Amino acid sequence: MTVVDIRSEQAGITDSYKNQVLFNINQECMRLSVFEGEYRWHYHPDSDELFLVVAGELQIDFEGGARVTLTEWQSIVVPAGSVHRTCAIGRTVNITFEKQGAQTVFVESPPNQATQRTAPRPDA
Repeated sequence: MTVVDIRSEQAGITDSYKNQVLFNINQECMRLSVFEGEYRWHYHPDSDELFLVVAGELQIDFEGGARVTLTEWQSIVVPAGSVHRTCAIGRTVNITFEKQGAQTVFVESPPNQATQRTAPRPDA
């Protein structure tokens, strides 16, 4: 058993994007994601994805034009197969839960969607 100090982990990240697995739990994993800017449109065909924002503000855009904004200690589950992209407003720290090894499929910008709101973030 290992204790992980999530506050210390995120404080030590200076990159504009870092997404790492903290724990594997049964067939799921818990990830720590610290980033600024926007991530590409994508979906996970075989896994729901739970986002929990612990610092900052995270916008999630969905195919069809819907958008949700999460602030600290708010969460949402994005169902498997849902085309979405995330955008950190400033530096954002979030915890995500998904299947271990969940497949990510990148897609072009859906019709009637802005292609980019902020500077692109590097893929990791």
